[in-house]
Amino acid sequence: MSGDSPPQVISLQHPSGLTLKLMDYGATWLSCCVPLADGNMRETILGSARPLDDITQHAYMGAMVGRYTNRIANATLRLNGQDITLQKDATKPHQLHGGPDGFNRRQWTILAHTPTTVALSLLSPDGDQGFPGALTTTITISLSGAHQITLQIHAVTSKPCPVCVTHHPYFNLDAVQTDSRQHILQINADYYLPIDENLLPLGNIAKVDDVFEFRQPRSINVHWLQGEQQRRAGGYDHAYLVNLARKNGEPAAMITGSDGRLTLRISTSLPAMQLYCGQSLGGILNRNGKPLERCAGVALEPQFLPDSPNHPEWPQPNCWLAPNEVYQHTICYDFSAN
Repeated sequence: MSGDSPPQVISLQHPSGLTLKLMDYGATWLSCCVPLADGNMRETILGSARPLDDITQHAYMGAMVGRYTNRIANATLRLNGQDITLQKDATKPHQLHGGPDGFNRRQWTILAHTPTTVALSLLSPDGDQGFPGALTTTITISLSGAHQITLQIHAVTSKPCPVCVTHHPYFNLDAVQTDSRQHILQINADYYLPIDENLLPLGNIAKVDDVFEFRQPRSINVHWLQGEQQRRAGGYDHAYLVNLARKNGEPAAMITGSDGRLTLRISTSLPAMQLYCGQSLGGILNRNGKPLERCAGVALEPQFLPDSPNHPEWPQPNCWLAPNEVYQHTICYDFSAN
């Protein structure tokens, strides 16, 4: 855990009542409360009882992750015929979410704070977790509407480096946050990325079949643990290649709580969406100090496809950032209450 100061908690509130609480460690969202149609407030993300618990748990709940989201096979990059060795995950031979001391474990600098907006920045030095180049990342989080939160991510580097910085909340839109597999999910994607036993991409992009078909809204549990792909991950832990030609205003993903009272639409400029249903959440303490259930929340992570630094053949924009370029992406969370 990097940083010398205690966590600083920041609160944002829209006149509508929409409230977001976050901290500078990991730029982590601690709470996101949305007003329902009857005026009651509903918590929409998982979180811990104390900010320090959110720093030390290993599920990345609510944190910004980077410098490269998801897995990089064998913790190795290849650039101009040369291998670049990255810091490995603590228990696996690959790298996950930017390394064991990634952006989720760093204390970000608060640049500006208004009642509805906060801007934070982080300098990742050359060689950090094995990545080349000094990377400066700035994020701006805004309550951009009565039920809308917009996240703008900006990064520049001093050397060529793959960059994929994103947000990792676990959503549960129900009044009681238990098993989220009853949620209704839609993902605007025709293709997904099959994985091996280590949850690394096999290399081929596959057309969604019945098990991975979420182009039409349906309950997550309809095909739960069906097929070899899901058995390898203990459920859904797969990246979808979002349809770039989706109609104007269509979100990349949409999820509705099991009681139908709250829906979330996620729009993004990033090319892929990781669906992870929280199979490893069981036992982590929630805000009430009680253990979370397995699959208590759904992570929908806008990103580049995992291991894409080593797969330039995949049909998505280049994930390598050059010193004369700017990484600039947007994620929008748009809630609607019934």
